[in-house]
Amino acid sequence: MSRGSGAGYDRHITIFSPEGRLYQVEYAFKAVKASGITSIGVRGKDSVCVVTQKKVPASSVTHLFSVTKYLGLLATCNTADARSLVQQARNQAAEFRFKWGYEMPVDVLAKWLADKSQVYTQHAYMRPTWIAMVLGIDEEMGPQLFKCDPAGHFYGHKATSAVLKEQEAINFLEKKMKNDPKFTYDETVQTAISALQSVLQEDFKATEIEVGVVTNENTVFRVLTTEEIDEHLTAISERD
Repeated sequence: MSRGSGAGYDRHITIFSPEGRLYQVEYAFKAVKASGITSIGVRGKDSVCVVTQKKVPASSVTHLFSVTKYLGLLATCNTADARSLVQQARNQAAEFRFKWGYEMPVDVLAKWLADKSQVYTQHAYMRPTWIAMVLGIDEEMGPQLFKCDPAGHFYGHKATSAVLKEQEAINFLEKKMKNDPKFTYDETVQTAISALQSVLQEDFKATEIEVGVVTNENTVFRVLTTEEIDEHLTAISERD
């Protein structure tokens, strides 16, 4: 084998360390954390809420997307990667609806995202650089929140966090959720915002965060307006 062909082959194989660690997955997690965007997800008895930082005020820069009318996606990666991922997810959701005659369930979308990430780990030249949260209302199971990571794992959660200060946020959420509270819609949103404020030690303005929700009463995924966010921030400050 020539030197040139050998070099070309090396670029296409999965690289393991002597200890069995998969380097490109570790690099992917580091790349996601380099984005510096902390995200929180909380599931209540009748709703699901995801909250993330908004570091760029432009409306064209967002981390919250609707995959279908009823499925929301929070992508913790750069905007270009997020838009590419969302477009592929929308195509998959449309194909699913065409084939089966009903909307893609939350867990099916989460599994597709996880499978896509796992395929990326098999090739050294591919770049799995997102952690995604998927939310929606399942007809049988009710509110659903899933988290997918670059290694190809996906799990359902009552509450979770991603990227920077993830463990601190999880510790905060565990204290809030330890007695298995049945959060109302307002409690769900305010718990998610409070968790973000607590771990980052900041009092956010309404323009500095993004909040996405779905509820049993309104199963359509939507992003809260700055006025709605401001109402929740005021409620949190008055409560504290």
